[in-house]
Amino acid sequence: MPVIALHGMLAARRGALNAETLAPVIAAAFRAARGRVVVLDIDSPGGSPVQSDAIARLIRRHAEERGVRVIAVIGEVGASGGYWLACAADEIVANPMSIVGSIGVRGGGFGFTRVIERLGIERRQMTAGVNKARLDPFAPERAEDREFLQRLLDDLHARFRDWVTTRRGTKLRGDPAGLFDGGFLLGAAAEACGLVDRLGDLDQVVRELGGAKARMRVFRPRKPGLLRRLPGLLLAGVAEAVAAERGRVEF
Repeated sequence: MPVIALHGMLAARRGALNAETLAPVIAAAFRAARGRVVVLDIDSPGGSPVQSDAIARLIRRHAEERGVRVIAVIGEVGASGGYWLACAADEIVANPMSIVGSIGVRGGGFGFTRVIERLGIERRQMTAGVNKARLDPFAPERAEDREFLQRLLDDLHARFRDWVTTRRGTKLRGDPAGLFDGGFLLGAAAEACGLVDRLGDLDQVVRELGGAKARMRVFRPRKPGLLRRLPGLLLAGVAEAVAAERGRVEF
């Protein structure tokens, strides 16, 4: 039984879940399915909106081209971008205590204006373009920057809601405002409101699909050795620090 392991944060950096590293893995799993079923083993708290969408689109494209049914099984966490991935499936299964949902977007950063004042640091920055330094953590916050970021977050949130309602459709029950307020639920509550279809676990689903003797064939990206990963990890750390200062948007 082909199982695609989707474990960890969604991000473009090396070592995280992203479309670049998962594309060959997803393609191989769907070839191995031979027109039957692919299982998504999801354990992700989310991350990049772009990678969430790109991976989900890859899964749907292969499923539709090959006529393969997709079942997502949420383990510990299928929240935010992790839940976006789950919605790429035709059916979602979760443990009663899985963390599910968190259909929202967050963004922001830090402000260091008082710190540099106390240290006696003089800021010297030049830009071409009035908004090139938007969300600069070393400059006073501007109302127009907050409004800009809020519009961006609202737009991403609307896209998240549209994806969930498109994929889950009439299965959703209860107050839509409550489903899409960014809060998370346990698996049992998520089943009650239609965010998941039923309760269960990965082994149970594999046995239901393939019989008592069914075995999982797990597809996941190969991790390079530590020496090959080290430069990328260092660069990723720098990029994360810069993003945290300037403001980051994520599911």
